[in-house]
Amino acid sequence: MFDHCLYFNSAALARVVEREWATVYAQFDLTPPQGFVLRVILASPGCLGSQVADTLGIARPTATRLVESLCQKQRVERRQGESDGREWRLYPTRSGKALDRPINQASADIAQKLRARIGAELFESTITGMRKIRKIIV
Repeated sequence: MFDHCLYFNSAALARVVEREWATVYAQFDLTPPQGFVLRVILASPGCLGSQVADTLGIARPTATRLVESLCQKQRVERRQGESDGREWRLYPTRSGKALDRPINQASADIAQKLRARIGAELFESTITGMRKIRKIIV
């Protein structure tokens, strides 16, 4: 019925993949979106919330809510910008930094597991195709 529907098939795939990543990120007491936000902040300490949103392709209010949840979990902290008091920069806390290597390794492991289940060629071509579609649509 929906074999040729981009929305249905991408949403269905997203739900399946979400469950896989949720299982992996649960060991860090994080949801997949929180984990990806933390990974961005770990990779770019001092970044702005808008940079997190842009990097992940999410709305700024969504990024703000995710950052707030990470602040509550004491994985991330906001610090007022030195040059502009209106901006808040994002930094990993000590407990956030402690997750850098483990969360990146867990992410690499689940990606490798999915690649093996799907097949390397289909895995890579699907990701490449999805990125192209996203760039065209946005």
